[in-house]
Amino acid sequence: MEIASTKTAQLVDDYYGSWRHGISSFDDARVRGVLAEDLDFEGPIAGKRRGAAGFVGGLKRFVEGLQAPIQVLQQVDSGDQAAVLYDADLPQGTMRFAEFFRVGEGRIQSIKLLYDAAQYRALGGR
Repeated sequence: MEIASTKTAQLVDDYYGSWRHGISSFDDARVRGVLAEDLDFEGPIAGKRRGAAGFVGGLKRFVEGLQAPIQVLQQVDSGDQAAVLYDADLPQGTMRFAEFFRVGEGRIQSIKLLYDAAQYRALGGR
């Protein structure tokens, strides 16, 4: 299990490394490189979606609104799954997000994102 957990942690780290510092450091090729083409995504505003291409567009819009690098509070990896809790500075304040990942075949296969959609919009989220 340790090898799978290490690979999972590396993929998640690469995912955040491709955008965590804001739009000036957004690396489209890097983020696409860690996501499965048929990525399963679920989030409060987007609902359930399939495909990395649409997800990357939404991620880029989110990153454009960041006022500072995200602050990862906790990351837990176990086998082919990971969970990350982080704070993001939006135009009108700071908000907490949680993401849950499943990896396989060397890529992130699914992401489930949890946050308060009403608070996100109130804080100027895009």
